[in-house]
Amino acid sequence: MRFDRQAKFALFGAALALVLAGVGFRAAIAQLNIYLQKEPVPIREGLANIPSSLGPWRRVGEDQILSEAIVEELGTRQYLNRTFVRDARSESARSGAGPGETPRRDQKGTDAMIALHIAYYTGMIDAIPHVPERCWVAGGMVLVDGARIVPLTLDTSAWGTSKVPPNRATGRPYQTADAFDSVLRRFVPVHVPVGEFAIRAMEFQDEARPDQRMIGGYFFIANGRVTSSALDVRKLAFQRTDQYAYYTKVQFAMPARADDDRRWERFQEYTSEFLDELLPHLMRSLPDWPEVEARGVPGSAPTATTTDN
Repeated sequence: MRFDRQAKFALFGAALALVLAGVGFRAAIAQLNIYLQKEPVPIREGLANIPSSLGPWRRVGEDQILSEAIVEELGTRQYLNRTFVRDARSESARSGAGPGETPRRDQKGTDAMIALHIAYYTGMIDAIPHVPERCWVAGGMVLVDGARIVPLTLDTSAWGTSKVPPNRATGRPYQTADAFDSVLRRFVPVHVPVGEFAIRAMEFQDEARPDQRMIGGYFFIANGRVTSSALDVRKLAFQRTDQYAYYTKVQFAMPARADDDRRWERFQEYTSEFLDELLPHLMRSLPDWPEVEARGVPGSAPTATTTDN
């Protein structure tokens, strides 16, 4: 079979145009500092290094080790599943109970309990994260109330303002909190993510125990910013001009009784207090995003030095 000479020239011209277009596209992407393929950011410390005691909260039992099948479904080996309870003695001090007095406890006389789940992802982000409204329902739980956005009230009075350049995506300055360094035996400042802290929370019920409830909620830290939306994670962690990408899901679950009319208030109160204690240690494990933003600029890697508020 022989092709017409004009057809050969047309085919060659089309192939050449495709090659030139590809080269031009790559050149334009490079010129605009756009990264379609994100590079991974290593975690600084294993999540298991988060202290087992956080203020009035202490670990009960051992950290849960997931099976290989569940780890594969989760999509990361950087995770932490740990249960905390609130120390009644600390509650006694906060409620003003004196020595020998009965401390104030939750309704029905049980201490507050929070099941903590943290999962860290980095590099190419191409899937919506695992969230309770899908995973727990698939596991047999019934969604009875949700979703609510629960604002978290954090104590920021001891936070400082960092001297590093502001967050590149928002222009907002970074703040710092102090985390205890067990090696240096002193407190060191760490950068906290930019944004308003809130939890997307829902209430679930096990049909076998209709008198019990489980309130579960989550938020995400992604590329130095915070969001309660699973859909917004891609926007935060996939900025076109960011060379690197990571996100972390932080999830809380708290059991409650169905006849406790204050269960949502308690969830907000306890998760706020718990995150106050957890956040500095968590940010010591996660990448220091101001430092990541400064990569490639010699001598500009920031440290978490602060100015007083």
